[in-house]
Amino acid sequence: MQTIDTFHDFSASRDAIWSLLADFGNIQRWWPPSLAVDIDHVEIEGNGVGMIRHIYNVGFPSAVSEQLLSIDPSSYSFSLAIVNDRPAGVVKYIASGKLSIVDGGKCRLSYRGEFETEPGREQEARDFFNAAYAMMFTGLAKATS
Repeated sequence: MQTIDTFHDFSASRDAIWSLLADFGNIQRWWPPSLAVDIDHVEIEGNGVGMIRHIYNVGFPSAVSEQLLSIDPSSYSFSLAIVNDRPAGVVKYIASGKLSIVDGGKCRLSYRGEFETEPGREQEARDFFNAAYAMMFTGLAKATS
């Protein structure tokens, strides 16, 4: 199992960032437009833990489908998995995020991705996820500025 541990410090409050992340089905509310990956539309299947957001991106042949595995407002933490068709040779992916308060009322999103790939595609997947995490951080920052 490969891992990527990363974080981003936001000038926004923890509650402001949490309100965006906790609204799992509404990723278009904060995903940054006009970067490497633009969302065309999102279809929601279910509600709450277990729900899946099927994210249809411009120019991609199939949706990236993310299932909400857990969400805990008391600890500001969540986890998700990519299900169905997975990008970049990925055969298994689980991510977890946790918001914490840092100096001056700012917050930090600590994010961990764990993944397995087809043989020889580890770096491709790592590059894909690092780019996705950077876009996530950019979108959340812009949505709360």
